[in-house]
Amino acid sequence: MARIAYVNGRYLPVDAPAIGVEDRGFQFADGVYEVWSVRDGRFLDHAGHMARLERSLGELRIPMPMTPRALDVVLRETLRRNRVRDGLVYLQITRGAASRDHPFPVPAPRPTLVVTARSADLAAAGKKAAEGVGIVSTPDNRWGRCDIKSVGLLPNVLAKQAAREAGAHEAWFVDNEGRVTEGASSTAWIVTAEGVLTTRHLDQRILPGITRSTVRAALDAEGIPFEERAFTLDEAKAAKEAFITSATSFVTPVVSLDGAPIGEGRPGPVARRLRALYEAAARADGGA
Repeated sequence: MARIAYVNGRYLPVDAPAIGVEDRGFQFADGVYEVWSVRDGRFLDHAGHMARLERSLGELRIPMPMTPRALDVVLRETLRRNRVRDGLVYLQITRGAASRDHPFPVPAPRPTLVVTARSADLAAAGKKAAEGVGIVSTPDNRWGRCDIKSVGLLPNVLAKQAAREAGAHEAWFVDNEGRVTEGASSTAWIVTAEGVLTTRHLDQRILPGITRSTVRAALDAEGIPFEERAFTLDEAKAAKEAFITSATSFVTPVVSLDGAPIGEGRPGPVARRLRALYEAAARADGGA
């Protein structure tokens, strides 16, 4: 079955020419995106992703192209037309098309809205979580507003490519002081050598992960102590456990960093427990 995309009010084949060549998302990366995981036809962490989308748009002063309720209808219809029960929905909103110039165009163009959906291999994802993944470190050379889910992802692309060429799954960005900021497409967590569950505090250097937020709430509900602070690459290499969180990876254990094993070199009990807690919590927040 041919995949279908929603593009500015129309449902079209994904390969149909539908975006203007002067769209500012194409020319300036002037836009934002969101990704929802879908399980059994339900969006996971639905409300959190919608709220983050509105925040990112607000930071760039791009108006919502429609109300959240109407957008929700579009998301679900795109899911239905692609017959996706388990997979991902991707949404992108740009400032729109206008004659190329750096300042915001006046009058403001209509924002461009694109939504796509695709199925995912749950068995492969489960196998990856059961075995754990490898991570490589890379200097953090991104812009200073990583809290905005911008479509400007070239440093992330290069980091992911470096990870792939090293036989790893993900890359962790490291700042000039040797502290891990986050992954190229995930939040970084460790269980320190002292047994403390740790993830970086929220600031403009990292994206406020929705999966991160759900895991945090699960920790509070279960009474599991943790701390939010920056941790160094050396701490991560000496950690008992490490794992990543994201909408696509849920909670996935990290078993190696820069080729060296983390802890015992296999998924640890904390990561395994948190994955189960996350799945339960996220499903409770999912839409119908």
